[in-house]
Amino acid sequence: MRAVGYQSPLPIDDPDALQDIELPEPVPGGRDLLVEIRAVSVNPVDTKVRRSAVPEPGQWRVLGWDAAGIVKATGPDVRHFAVGDDVFYAGALQRSGTNAQFHLVDERIVGRKPASLDWAQAAALPLTAITAWEMMFDRLELRRPVAGTVPSLLIVGGAGGVGSIAIQLARALTDLAVIATASRSETREWVRALGAHHVIDHRNGLADQVARLPTGAPGFVFSTTQTCRHYADIVTLLAPQGRFGLTDDPDELDALPLKRKSLSLHWELMFTRSMFETADMAEQGVVLNEIAALVDRGRIRTTLGENMGPINAGNLRRAHALIESGRAKGKIVLAGFGA
Repeated sequence: MRAVGYQSPLPIDDPDALQDIELPEPVPGGRDLLVEIRAVSVNPVDTKVRRSAVPEPGQWRVLGWDAAGIVKATGPDVRHFAVGDDVFYAGALQRSGTNAQFHLVDERIVGRKPASLDWAQAAALPLTAITAWEMMFDRLELRRPVAGTVPSLLIVGGAGGVGSIAIQLARALTDLAVIATASRSETREWVRALGAHHVIDHRNGLADQVARLPTGAPGFVFSTTQTCRHYADIVTLLAPQGRFGLTDDPDELDALPLKRKSLSLHWELMFTRSMFETADMAEQGVVLNEIAALVDRGRIRTTLGENMGPINAGNLRRAHALIESGRAKGKIVLAGFGA
């Protein structure tokens, strides 16, 4: 089967950073689905792994987690899917990735593809939707109010993949006022179109801008990027007993400043359930089916920002470069393997 992989961590402008390769088609076992990949999207985790993870000597590392495709075969213990089913999912960090014609995934973390979306539109959603859902409803518990606040949520990095779906889920499933950060005119328009009530510029101090909003101090902050840069402002602007969640990887994070206001700290990694095969691992499949239902009812929409064409090394290198530039809007998707 065709695939894209690498053997050494290299800068993305090196032609060997990602290469077109041929690999054996995998065989499903246990609760695995063998999925024929129709589209994938690229996430910051792809670039982080490519820059740091060294494959075994002589082996290829295949990246990619988001995917949409068709079930081609099933393992002997599969219960909920059959050959021919259209699916979408975000995969598992410890397994070979989706940048290949065929891919193995545990059925418990798979959802049924939204019927109203094409392959590329569907592939844009899983990883970011699960990340946003778990952070907002499992970690921050948005449905449990923070006493004394006007119900509101600040999303740092509103135009990114996670921010783009978080805005929509907060609007569709809560009554919170949604504040999103964005700096360029096109990204500010993007987050407003997704439903943000207020947009502030993350190039300037967040606390001063939030203080001028009619919402008052928010009870919730969801930081998806540059947390180190904004941390002091976040502590200042959060309401007492507020909840702060992040998904990025600050070089350091001192939790002591949270004590005075009794602020709680929450970290989200959507791969935790699959990595540790937690007792509630199947919740990710449940969440994806909820996302599909919301899409098909017109409550939320795909966050596809750019379709870069077929799945091949050249297009994936372009996608990685755009993500590393920090200028991506929404999700970058690739569809099909070409002729």
